[in-house]
Amino acid sequence: MPARPLSDETLHLIDAVRTALAHRSDVEERALFGTHAFFVDGKMSIAVKGEELLVRLPPERHGELQEMQNTRELSPGGGMKGYFWVEPNGFSTRTQWSFWIDEALAYNPHAKAAPPKKKRGVAKAQPATPKKVTATGARTKGAAAKAAKPLSKKPTAKKHSIFEADD
Repeated sequence: MPARPLSDETLHLIDAVRTALAHRSDVEERALFGTHAFFVDGKMSIAVKGEELLVRLPPERHGELQEMQNTRELSPGGGMKGYFWVEPNGFSTRTQWSFWIDEALAYNPHAKAAPPKKKRGVAKAQPATPKKVTATGARTKGAAAKAAKPLSKKPTAKKHSIFEADD
């Protein structure tokens, strides 16, 4: 079944997180448990699902952070200490937004990375040689594919208006 398209609000929030992390060279984006997650230095730091942020924070501050308004634990049973959902009212000002981004990035160097997943299938199977399309539209294979430069657009800088009010 194909994935549902993301709402404009979700796309806007993803783009705002992307912009907030643009100064870093160690950010990777990927889908994770129904979210659009941002991995910093190989560790999940911030994710977006719907109109909410999922932030990874120090587990030792879990009690303090769960008392904050507009936040809730990822796992109310306590199995995922340090992971919190932040509702839109919790990041509606620039100060609130900066707080969550800064806290997640400050904890990231201390966070443990998930162990690498074991690949399934036959260990000795050789991957298929990737085919790439050159600027002229011709398909290339092998070494020529490595030399071909993929066509890509340079992202334009966007200003975000996810904040209800500036402070």
